[in-house]
Amino acid sequence: MKVEGLKENPLKIMDAQELLSRYAAGERDFSNINLMGANLERAKLSGINLAGAYLGAVNFKRAQLVGANLTGAFLFRANLSFAKVNAARLRNADLTKADLTGAYLVKSILVGVKLSGAKLNDVNLRQANLEGINLCGANLERINFRNANLRNANLSWTKLTEARLSGASFKNAILNGTRLQAAYMNGVDLQGIDLEGIDLSEAKLSGANLSEVNLNTANLSNTQLRTTFMARSHLHAANLTAAVVTKADLAEADLSKADLSDVNLSKADLTGANLNQANLERAKLNHACLRDAYLWGAHLENTDLAQANLTGANLRGARVVDTVWQNAVLAATVLPNGEVENNG
Repeated sequence: MKVEGLKENPLKIMDAQELLSRYAAGERDFSNINLMGANLERAKLSGINLAGAYLGAVNFKRAQLVGANLTGAFLFRANLSFAKVNAARLRNADLTKADLTGAYLVKSILVGVKLSGAKLNDVNLRQANLEGINLCGANLERINFRNANLRNANLSWTKLTEARLSGASFKNAILNGTRLQAAYMNGVDLQGIDLEGIDLSEAKLSGANLSEVNLNTANLSNTQLRTTFMARSHLHAANLTAAVVTKADLAEADLSKADLSDVNLSKADLTGANLNQANLERAKLNHACLRDAYLWGAHLENTDLAQANLTGANLRGARVVDTVWQNAVLAATVLPNGEVENNG
């Protein structure tokens, strides 16, 4: 029997009973066998070699495949739900339309794997190597990618709601249209990545590196951005309503026309930032550094600027109803009426 994509040597047809019997006898090399449709639910097969095997529609539900070699295996429509496949080799395996719901693939190698149409909800891929993987359009809700290698991965239009992504590597990854609501991304390095228009609402991004990232029109409402690096980031017309951005680095960031209402920017560094026509109603900017910042036409109604440093800032045309200025530093500051204030 010849199966496209597998090696030329003939595939030995084997049923589940024979495989389990030979495995129990100590045999581990079952490369290039044909187990199509076999039922191996809850089977204990750690360390097994199934490289190049034809495993279409095989039931591996809750099976133990720790350390298994599945390199080049054909697993079309296979059921691996809740299976333990940690530290396994799956390089170039075909998992098209496979069910991986709740599976454990910690520290596994999935470079070159085909996952089109696969079910990946709640999969644990912590510290897995997925470099160059194509997951475009996949539903990855609650997936665990902590400390995973996602370099050069295509994650466009994927659904990563509540995904665990802390410590993952996204260098040169593509995230166009990705949905990251309530995702855990603390400490993630996304420097220079294009995230224009994506949904990061309620995400956890504290300590992350978002320097020079394109976040124009992105949704960052209710997002946690404490101590986040966002210098020179592009946030034009972004939604940061009620976000927590305390002690963040936003030096020279573009926040023009952004919605920053109810945002907490206490002790944030906004040196040289562009906040022209931004909505800062009810925002907390106490102790923030706004040296040389541009706030032309900004909405500062009920904004807290207590003890903020506005040296050299330009607030021409800003709306300042019930704004709190207590102990704010106004040195060479252009006020809303165009006058220059020097109280520093």
